[in-house]
Amino acid sequence: MKQRRQFEVIESRQMDHLRVFHDVARTLTTSLELEEILRAIMDKMANFFGPERWSLLMFDPVEKDLYYAIAVGEDSVSLRGLRVPLGQGVAGWVAATGNPLVVPNVSLDPHWSTFARNHPDLNIHSIACVPIRSGENTLGVIQLLNSKYSISFLRILCDYAAIAIQNARSVTLIQELTITDDCTGLFNARRLYTMLDEKVALTHAGRHVPFSLLFMDLDHFKCVNDTHGHLIGSRLLAEVGGLLKRVAGPRNPAFRYGGDEFVVLMPSADKVTAAGLTMALCDALREQTFLTGNNLALRITGSFGLATFPEDGDSVHSILRAADSMMYEVKNTTRDDIAIAGSPRHITSIKPAQSERRAVGYR
Repeated sequence: MKQRRQFEVIESRQMDHLRVFHDVARTLTTSLELEEILRAIMDKMANFFGPERWSLLMFDPVEKDLYYAIAVGEDSVSLRGLRVPLGQGVAGWVAATGNPLVVPNVSLDPHWSTFARNHPDLNIHSIACVPIRSGENTLGVIQLLNSKYSISFLRILCDYAAIAIQNARSVTLIQELTITDDCTGLFNARRLYTMLDEKVALTHAGRHVPFSLLFMDLDHFKCVNDTHGHLIGSRLLAEVGGLLKRVAGPRNPAFRYGGDEFVVLMPSADKVTAAGLTMALCDALREQTFLTGNNLALRITGSFGLATFPEDGDSVHSILRAADSMMYEVKNTTRDDIAIAGSPRHITSIKPAQSERRAVGYR
């Protein structure tokens, strides 16, 4: 009878494990949103292990440290934004070595009993910290305090988390590739159309949100290709893209529209604000020396055209045409200048070699 009850307990635990595995596997197949997947996995794990506090730290491959992606417990607020260097602390050591650390009872471990006494506010009785691994790479760390443990089960959950992270990152990479220009790293025309559709739809839905659109075409870019070859031309495009991204800033996405044409979208920018940024871009392009790393010192200018929604165009097609036509007005006349839709001709800045500079604009 006693042996039968033991078997029943074992069978019950196995069924609990299977239910959790089933729920996690189902989550993996129903979503590719990383945060949603990780939250679901961690919730299942928390329900099963019942930790007082738990967290999931993700490895940042750029900064080479860990950050708290999910934290639940009394100290979760203070953990937000905290970075953990590799090799430091429990999580840092586990991430650096790829080895789990499990201390079922800190009072029985000389090192951790001392740590617990020195940090009574943490109220630590037990620790479990397991790496999330994909091959030889550590993707993150799961950390539980004051929990019941099954290290084999926890490892399996970490394997599920690794699958989820890899799948989500693969989908994100594919999505980025479909909207990114591989030469410059800027957004491509596909992404521009999508963002413009979204902006215009807000206005049609009754939410009037003006924005400005800047077109830029490099002056005499064909001469660069003819003189130095297409490889140098591509590198020049990449450096110009970097300059646009840097000067425009993260709030004003830049795009490679095609060939040597670029676009900058300025959300919520009226004409005066947009004109100021356009002048800054024009001057930065003129003053920059390109391809010094290739033992060259190329200088290039651009023809700029600016239009503002909805006054210069109240649809995606019309606002694109307005900015594009202003750019071609400069390209077909002076080059190295700015045309602003709806504006009279006026001076915008001074070229270094000229006493007068003209911005071309039409009513």
